[in-house]
Amino acid sequence: MRSVLSLAVAMSGLVLLLYPALGPMALVGAALFLPLEIGTGTEVKLNVVTLLVPFLLGVWLLGRVHHRDVRFSSSPLSRPLALLLLAGLLSLLIGRATWDPTVPVTDSFVLVQLAQWAIFAFSAGAFWLSANLVRDEEWLWRLTSAFMLLAGGAAILKVLPGMSGLVDRFTTIAFIRPPLWVLLTALAGGQLLFNRNLSWAWRLFLVAILGAALAFSFVQQQDSASNWLGIAVALGTLAWLRYPRLRWPATVLIMVLTIAGVLLPTVYRFAGGDAEWTLSGGSRMVLIERVIDVSMRNPITGLGPAAYRRYAAMEPLQYGHAFWIMPSVSSHNNYVDLFSQVGLLGLAFFLWFCVEVAHLGYNLHRRFRTGFKAAYVNAILAAGVGGLVIMLLADWILPFVYNIGFPGFQASVLVWLFLGGLVAIDKLPASGE
Repeated sequence: MRSVLSLAVAMSGLVLLLYPALGPMALVGAALFLPLEIGTGTEVKLNVVTLLVPFLLGVWLLGRVHHRDVRFSSSPLSRPLALLLLAGLLSLLIGRATWDPTVPVTDSFVLVQLAQWAIFAFSAGAFWLSANLVRDEEWLWRLTSAFMLLAGGAAILKVLPGMSGLVDRFTTIAFIRPPLWVLLTALAGGQLLFNRNLSWAWRLFLVAILGAALAFSFVQQQDSASNWLGIAVALGTLAWLRYPRLRWPATVLIMVLTIAGVLLPTVYRFAGGDAEWTLSGGSRMVLIERVIDVSMRNPITGLGPAAYRRYAAMEPLQYGHAFWIMPSVSSHNNYVDLFSQVGLLGLAFFLWFCVEVAHLGYNLHRRFRTGFKAAYVNAILAAGVGGLVIMLLADWILPFVYNIGFPGFQASVLVWLFLGGLVAIDKLPASGE
């Protein structure tokens, strides 16, 4: 088996050296349809996607060295992303150097911390892969259409009566994670609203994808607010970008419904009301409070990757009638996670990256008005806004290694991969505007 795997890896590396643009497609396929976990001897389990990202990066860099061309696609987005990774390493070093000796850790804990930093690094790596490997519109369309066909086809089957169990057998956990559904909804909706060159067959298929996404999130998974809220925000952002004349009427309508006390109570009841708040919402606030409290030990550079779990377990935690002697705490909030792990410094770099994404996306939105590139740009903007919103509800986009972790990374990596397509489009010719 080792010989067969070694041969397969070598042949795959050779193919990717010859056709590097196949790398992002391989990543999409693995994220969707290779539910294989690999033990590490710690609490962290890896998967194929976890190994594939550094493998693709290595093959790409090897190819660049072979061709004596190590240039990277220059983009304002790369600087804050690289600084975020450096901030993570700095937080790890400072956190280890100033570790409270009364907080126990195992000998393998540094591997867990490196695994957490790897989630940050591999997310950035997926972004840089598509930003550098996609060199023309045709390849970007192939990547996008492949994702919509594979993920969309499985999504449609998943919501059909009696088919969910069958789909679950050959798909990964990504299909129950909000980032995949937000991205799929945004790409399908973007193509429908902005790409006038689509055939009727494609349009019908994309409508079916949107129907599946709405059925999954608003009916089958109504108890998961991250799903339906992320999808609603993505679709709302697409409508905002596509129909500028409706912006003011929509804004006024939302304000009126809010002031009249209709909108927020309706959303609150749909999300489960007081019962869901008691079960989940209130407890999350307690967890967030504990994480912020222990993180004030070093708010500038943070406690280090994955460190707050150990610090937060040092005191009992009570919520309602529940009492945890040694709580295993996760904040269930990506922004709080970043603050605790990489401090205000790392969080500032991440927000800087988000601002650069918004700036580039807005410029491309003004540059491309119709066609595939316009549809892609607006879809990624919508997916980005949806992603920022669901980050408030869990560590969906930069998973916490002890919570959503590497299994959830199979969904979030797709958002980072397609986000890099914005940089690729920025380098493409302006035809089709």
